[in-house]
Amino acid sequence: MLRRRLNRLLGGDERRVDSRTIYVGHRSGSTNEAINPPKFCDNRIVSSKYTVWNFLPKNLFEQFRRIANFYFLIIFLVQVIVDTPTSPVTSGLPLFFVITVTAIKQGYEDWLRHKADNEVNKYPVTVLEDGSRIRKESEKIKVGDVVEVDEDETFPCDLILLQSSRDDGTCYVTTASLDGESNHKTHYTVPDAERDLESLNATIECEQPQPDLYKFVGRMHIYTNNQEPAVRSLGPENLLLKGATLKNTQKICGVAVYTGMETKMALNYQGKSQKRSAVEKSINAFLLVYLCILVSKALVCTTLKYVWQSKPGQDEPWYNEKTDTEKNIPLGVKVLTDFLSFMVLFNFIIPVSMYVTVEMQKFLGSFFITWDKDFFDPEIQEGALVNTSDLNEELGQVEYVFTDKTGTLTQNNMEFIECCIDGFQYKYQDASSELDGFCVTDGPLNKLQQKAGREREELFLRALCLCHTVQVKESTEQDQGQADRLTDQVDGLGVDGEMPSPPQEQRGFIASSPDEVALVKGAMRYGFTFLGLESKNMKILNRNNDVEMYELLHVLSFDPVRRRMSVIVRSRAGDTLLFCKGADSSIFPRVRQEEVERIRMHVERNATEGYRTLCVAYKHLSEEEYRQAEEGLKEARLALQDREEKLMAVYNQVETGMSLIGATAVEDRLQEEAAETMEALQGAGIKVWVLTGDKMETAKSTCYACRLFQRHTELLELTVRTLEDGGRRREERLHDLLIEYHKKAVQDAPSVKAGVTRRSWSSANQDYGFIIDGATLSMVLNSSSESNSSRYKNLFLQICFNCTAVLCCRMAPLQKAQIVKMVKNSKGSPITLSIGDGANDVSMILEAHVGIGIKGKEGRQAVRNSDYAIPKLKHLKKLLLAHGHLYYVRIAHLVQYFFYKNLCFILPQFLYQFFCGYSQQPLYDAAYLTMYNICFTSMPILAYSLLEQHICLEVLLDNAILYREIAKNAMLRWGPFLYWTLLGVFHGLLFFFGVRYLFSNPALQDNGQVFGNWSYGTIVFTVLVFTVTLKLALDTRHWTWVNHFVIWGSLAFYVFFSFFWGGIIWPFLRQQRLYFVFANMLSSVSAWLVIILLILLSLLPEILLVVFRKPRGPRARQKNLVQSSVGGLQSPRSSARPLLMRTFSDESNTVF
Repeated sequence: MLRRRLNRLLGGDERRVDSRTIYVGHRSGSTNEAINPPKFCDNRIVSSKYTVWNFLPKNLFEQFRRIANFYFLIIFLVQVIVDTPTSPVTSGLPLFFVITVTAIKQGYEDWLRHKADNEVNKYPVTVLEDGSRIRKESEKIKVGDVVEVDEDETFPCDLILLQSSRDDGTCYVTTASLDGESNHKTHYTVPDAERDLESLNATIECEQPQPDLYKFVGRMHIYTNNQEPAVRSLGPENLLLKGATLKNTQKICGVAVYTGMETKMALNYQGKSQKRSAVEKSINAFLLVYLCILVSKALVCTTLKYVWQSKPGQDEPWYNEKTDTEKNIPLGVKVLTDFLSFMVLFNFIIPVSMYVTVEMQKFLGSFFITWDKDFFDPEIQEGALVNTSDLNEELGQVEYVFTDKTGTLTQNNMEFIECCIDGFQYKYQDASSELDGFCVTDGPLNKLQQKAGREREELFLRALCLCHTVQVKESTEQDQGQADRLTDQVDGLGVDGEMPSPPQEQRGFIASSPDEVALVKGAMRYGFTFLGLESKNMKILNRNNDVEMYELLHVLSFDPVRRRMSVIVRSRAGDTLLFCKGADSSIFPRVRQEEVERIRMHVERNATEGYRTLCVAYKHLSEEEYRQAEEGLKEARLALQDREEKLMAVYNQVETGMSLIGATAVEDRLQEEAAETMEALQGAGIKVWVLTGDKMETAKSTCYACRLFQRHTELLELTVRTLEDGGRRREERLHDLLIEYHKKAVQDAPSVKAGVTRRSWSSANQDYGFIIDGATLSMVLNSSSESNSSRYKNLFLQICFNCTAVLCCRMAPLQKAQIVKMVKNSKGSPITLSIGDGANDVSMILEAHVGIGIKGKEGRQAVRNSDYAIPKLKHLKKLLLAHGHLYYVRIAHLVQYFFYKNLCFILPQFLYQFFCGYSQQPLYDAAYLTMYNICFTSMPILAYSLLEQHICLEVLLDNAILYREIAKNAMLRWGPFLYWTLLGVFHGLLFFFGVRYLFSNPALQDNGQVFGNWSYGTIVFTVLVFTVTLKLALDTRHWTWVNHFVIWGSLAFYVFFSFFWGGIIWPFLRQQRLYFVFANMLSSVSAWLVIILLILLSLLPEILLVVFRKPRGPRARQKNLVQSSVGGLQSPRSSARPLLMRTFSDESNTVF
């Protein structure tokens, strides 16, 4: 007991208990109880990673965890400790450059985070202490403080609402900074707490901090005059979240329950799991190959050195006798030292600067997505957003796209189309054509032009006006003049029954879901207008312009499991009514079955036409039923443990035995260019899967509209309906259907050659589309037998992989993530992309390799958790087919080019050892070793990797088939890697032996003097720099002034540096090897001749190969496509590059 108290006193017990106790205003609940509050964290927000004191050690530790950086650190230490042939500066300076650049970048980003934190932490707030208002900084707020917030201010921490300036004890907030929803949400004060806060004695018992924005469980004990404390339940409707903004309310007071890093906002902004691209994995594989080459070179040279020294007189020549110390060194130590020395000499074959170049390319390249004007949406005044730049190239490798339906394929802009009451279908046409605004357009043939009874019509419309969480927006001052002129107008609806203009209609209502506004506006059209909620009284204006009042007793909130919501209201006559609306699958089992058949045909027909349907039901509650329901709800809402489960049980108990009134049909139109986008993705060889929670019929019609399913597509349906058709057990029927579909779609399908996608032969063969629902998917994934489950999963995946499109309907959010994970982990590990716009899509967005968020109307949770965000679905086409294609080609060329140029660089150094007695004599000067990757060859490849367009954007967008050419990491496979490696070997051999042939002439200078070994190395290095730079120039198709500047500027800088470095006596150098070597070299005509000749010889085979080889690969394909699409006229950009120019992509895109 003592230990527990000590832990609580020190704050150590907080994490061990399920709840926390908070003293409102730091006052004890009862007079005889001493206050001993537990310690909670302060209100400081810390999003930064470093401090001034730990930045250096922490950042260095993180950077040296990378294998390449750690490798070069070891090499540097070897150079410092062991007597190696090259200076420690040669590897230390590049490493220092990489570490410094990365540290500056990370330090700057962290400084911005510190700056943002200070703005939040130093924000002035008002705290009520002992009856007085005190201004203090936000970071000084403690749990239990009573905080006052004015209109349009943000809440400084998570507060329980105690007092509001509004008469009805409510306040309105917007949570745009949390979930992007700009609508006004209503929050309520705690009952019996809204009085003089100075004398309020209360304690709050609530759950420990957790990140769910929409979940909160607690209760408040209010103490009055030594009486038994009153207990009030606390839920999400009483909690005001940090970061939300107060609206339409002058001021509120609330008590702080979660502060600082324990607020829900802070818990939600914790880091996501790191995603790695396929290119990174290829880099690591290639790095291992080059590491093996490095070790083998060092082993060969070390072995040959001791073989050569074993000959008499070679180990200790007369001009280089060993000292006594050298003679006493053990052989093993000498061998190890020599091996390490060779490792140091050849270590530049591992390109350390490649990592920083790749990082800069990804970071700077991501701005091109942000700056793309085609991604700007004038409606929301926003463009694309890049949350992570690490996956740019992955956009060019996508094989599977998983998309949500509502808000992604469709606009989530709901319009009321029609309704059905008691089996009669009503469609609004024009209020002037019918007295009551109704027009019967459909229904049973024998009841044509008949209507449901007026009483049922009005009951249905009252249900639409009462069963929702819609708010009426208060009129602003600028609207007051208009309101004065139209005194009888309510939310834009005149008493003469004329419809308002859309802008007025849009301004009238606020709701968290567009469906609800559409239904309330639908009721407006037919004469029933919702006037608003005042002091828990809902007002509606009926057809006779009479105001009806209903007391709102309870709201049974909507949730995705129940798929329905209800309200319990009491009329002026004292009748207690429950109105319920929800999906047909959740309403039909809870109403009288004889009523279902009258409505079902209309619901199914509307769903087939692509409309979103909701069923409406009601129930008359007796006093006993209502009393039981109220007691059950009160008890469940006061529970701290399992509150959701207990509430669900009460909801299900109340929502039974209802009477079905009718159904509504709301249209959610397709997104702009949705069909064209889906068609382009399929043309690019990408499989599209639609994962939605909607009904099968609605989702199926959307798939037809988006051209995912064609008229000739045979649909393979695996749903609860098909499982029940056979009259057998579901498991047996599931097994039979999977076998049947597998035989049809997989076994009987013609074989597909590698490199040919199903779309290319589907016109001559049968296309298949696959449909599965959530319940059946659960059976597939969670079969009673584990062996069956694995078999079903394999059959399911094989069927899906052989279908042109897959539709998964009635999916829960977790099931969406399970589908993505299953495909992601299947054979071949295909690259997956998930795209959605709502909170229910977050799980699949995080699960996929690439997550795309749509800036839609269901909040910004998807955007916040995504890797990339775009305003509309149509932008996905350019993001993948253009940006993704180019990003992949650029970074693939960058990686291959880096390994190539470093192999060219080090191979002559290796060959030189055969001619210098394996003495570890460097071929190049230390300055050249240091500057090669940092200055001489780094900028041209960076500019290329940012600006290159080997195929112009218009052609990439018009010809989606080009996307297939780079699929499955085509440019970073072992074939292209071998080609670049052999090219590097060829160039390295040519550089070394070409210059050696020149040196076979003993007199190369006019005065008869001979060149020395540093002249030899400088000539080789000059040929090397010019060749690898001009190789890149030949590969460049899209020339800009930046390319010209960095390519020719790098070559000019090399020449200038060589003159400058060798033309001055530097006092800090003990020995100056290149003093006037470069200038002296260029004075020889022979040196000029060999440099020019070797550069031409190096590049000539490539040029001739392109000239005499039949074109193939993406460029030839592009040429044919352009000619066929524009009548033989090539795109200006595609024809701008001469025929002789060639890149690795020609080699790596052959279809075998």
